[in-house]
Amino acid sequence: MIARLSIVVGALALGACSLAPPRVQPEPAVPKSWPVGDAYLRNSEATLPKVDYRDLFRDARLQALIVRAVDNNQDVRVAVANIASARGQLRVQRAQLFPQIGAAGSATRADRGRASTNGTATSVGGVNNSFAFDVGLSAFEIDLFGRVRSLSDAAQEQLFGTEAALRAARLSLVAEVASAYLTLATDRSLLAIAQETENTASRSVQLTEARRAGGVAPRADVRQAETVLAQARADRASQITLVAQDRNAIELLVGAPVADAELAESIESVDGLFDEVPAGLDSRVLLRRPDVVQAEYQLYAANARIGAARAAFFPTISLTAAAGFASGSLSSLFTRDAFAWSAGPAISLPIFDAGARRGNLASVEAQRDAALATYQKTIQTAFREVADALARRGTIDDQVKAQSDLEAAARDSYFLADARYREGVDPFLSSLDAQRTLYTARRSLAAIRRVRADNLVELYRALGGSS
Repeated sequence: MIARLSIVVGALALGACSLAPPRVQPEPAVPKSWPVGDAYLRNSEATLPKVDYRDLFRDARLQALIVRAVDNNQDVRVAVANIASARGQLRVQRAQLFPQIGAAGSATRADRGRASTNGTATSVGGVNNSFAFDVGLSAFEIDLFGRVRSLSDAAQEQLFGTEAALRAARLSLVAEVASAYLTLATDRSLLAIAQETENTASRSVQLTEARRAGGVAPRADVRQAETVLAQARADRASQITLVAQDRNAIELLVGAPVADAELAESIESVDGLFDEVPAGLDSRVLLRRPDVVQAEYQLYAANARIGAARAAFFPTISLTAAAGFASGSLSSLFTRDAFAWSAGPAISLPIFDAGARRGNLASVEAQRDAALATYQKTIQTAFREVADALARRGTIDDQVKAQSDLEAAARDSYFLADARYREGVDPFLSSLDAQRTLYTARRSLAAIRRVRADNLVELYRALGGSS
């Protein structure tokens, strides 16, 4: 009988209706194409293929660091643990759709004692034995109005959102590792520039000091040369600190020590190892960005909770049933005469709750509206980030070219100015200005090369590239 009862109850639960609103994907509040103009790259109208960091970041050392970071990073491990927790909560919630059947057995031996009559002990009970074995279910809710199923659907959507959060954590980690890698490469270049400038300035100080000793140059030339030397020394000390801090940042992201051989020597060494994203950008590609996907599932979860809140206005029907055996002796416990059963439904409907159910429904509906607004804002933010990255991408090559030309001109100018000073044609101030201009130009060129590579990293992240 218990087996038949379980089948009937399960069928009722599975056939329950749902009062949740229909699940409809909102129309994204963004244009269907990227902005165009002088600042933007031209793209075909084909759908953007899936972007993998291995296709864009072709530096083998960087790829190896990313793999290690995905395996070891603590933020990723937290996201994985959150998924396991959400999956467990889903199993707990789904279990409410089915009756919880349990078994219990007991054995009791009791002495009912003796009573005295006229001073004579008389037996009134003696020792009694009782044995029982029961199988049953208690207060199982028959989900006629879909309350339990709506809560189960909400837990499932929450799990999907948590899985999207893991993808978002991995995407962010890939971008952070690549950015930290480029930062270290740039700071190493700036350190080398400061060291070279310090060496050049040291020779200039020695030259001007020799000329002053020979009565050819004034003491002011020596002091001016020393300003460039002091600046280069200060910059070198600062860059040594930054390089050490950059390594610490990379090791934190990777979650393990990193050897020098695994890192770039300079920004120039990786300048050509970052490829362009495939042509064909459609703004709807943002719908697969992990944070957008997470916001969408959170919206669906809020929508499902509305169904549970609506079902609370209807009666709650629960069933309690038990069947088993009871006997005074163990040998006759499992006999026909010892069998007994009971079953009974219960119905409950609050008549007056001072508006609590209506308040709960209004609350979950407001949460759904907030989730919808969050979803739309997430897409709009993603669109803006991609548009900004594309705008930078459209002009960065021209800026790098111009900065390269400036550095070449400054280098030649310094060579000529220094030669003219050594020949006594120009004052030392001309050579000093040319040296300062070259130093600034070299630092700016290293920085803009880092910007160009980092822009690709940002574009990869903004597009929701796979990790």
